[in-house]
Amino acid sequence: MNRILSVGSAFPAFKKTAVVSLEKGKEFSDLSSESLFNNEKWTVMFWWPKDFTFVCPTEIAEFNKHYKDFKDRDTQLVGASTDTEFVHLAWRNNHDDLRGLRFPMLADTSKSLAEELGILSADDKTAYRVTYIVDPQGIIRWVSVNDMSVGRNVDEVLRVLDALQTDELCPCNWEKGQETIKL
Repeated sequence: MNRILSVGSAFPAFKKTAVVSLEKGKEFSDLSSESLFNNEKWTVMFWWPKDFTFVCPTEIAEFNKHYKDFKDRDTQLVGASTDTEFVHLAWRNNHDDLRGLRFPMLADTSKSLAEELGILSADDKTAYRVTYIVDPQGIIRWVSVNDMSVGRNVDEVLRVLDALQTDELCPCNWEKGQETIKL
């Protein structure tokens, strides 16, 4: 496995197909680093190992429940895996919790982006369960990696995003609205 791209690194340039809708003829769209970064918005990109599995839809549905919370923070939400856009579309069409997704499902079919990020498992070359918070300039500000069998905590992603957006020193367990550390 490559070394995981981490905090302070520029998010790699990419252009991939994403599932953006269930409406016939409008299901797919290109998504690129150029369209995500340098637009004064933050980005949260979260990766899951495989479509049609058990833990992954629970996380995707939870991110979707918090879609407005991310939007209120001027943050774009993008889900991603190494499955194809056609597998993503079939999964969305056939899973009750995924039909109403409000964010794109990126298809890294070539695995090139996952490889650049260093998040492919050594055994079967699927992406680890990784979350990136990327600032508006395309710089990675937070990375979290979970074992394949453990779902992430979306509230923690929001907490860290809030802390990063203060651009101040935030103590342990800090939550939005609490005092930051003043020097």
